[in-house]
Amino acid sequence: MYRISQLARQFGLSRSTLLYYDRIGLLSPSERSEAGYRHYSHADRGRLESICSLRRAGMDMEGIRTILATTGDDTTTVLRRRLDEIGAEIEALRIKQHLLAGMLKVQGEGGPGATVNKEMFVAMLRAAGMDDAAMKKLHVEFERREPEAHHAFLLSLGISEKEALLIRKWSAVMENNP
Repeated sequence: MYRISQLARQFGLSRSTLLYYDRIGLLSPSERSEAGYRHYSHADRGRLESICSLRRAGMDMEGIRTILATTGDDTTTVLRRRLDEIGAEIEALRIKQHLLAGMLKVQGEGGPGATVNKEMFVAMLRAAGMDDAAMKKLHVEFERREPEAHHAFLLSLGISEKEALLIRKWSAVMENNP
């Protein structure tokens, strides 16, 4: 049997974390002493090890609760869903990374390059898996964070001043009215 402080220390957690897990029903001690001290079994330790592993994998508390409460295919479904979410997050970050790298390249050369135009840029975004809704989100976020850079980027793609202003106006409206 493990006391609460011993178990917490083994996993690099605070005592209050284990108290929280007990309060929300995620990890309850197997028994209590006559004085009310919590005692955790080897099985409890194994459950805490699973909880810590799932937290490191990015699972939220509800996902962890679901996995610990289910077995077999249900567990696989929850894990598969989280894996897919992480894959989508990684892909979105890669797209942002490439966009920023492209912007820095254009900026570093002292102006817009003639090699990337609107059609090529849209084709690259589509090849990366972005649909129209994702591209709209990109413009809304770009306008929200760096309106002047957004404008310069649109112009660097060979978009006319008039069209760039329309895209920026639309992006600002979409941000305020999602």
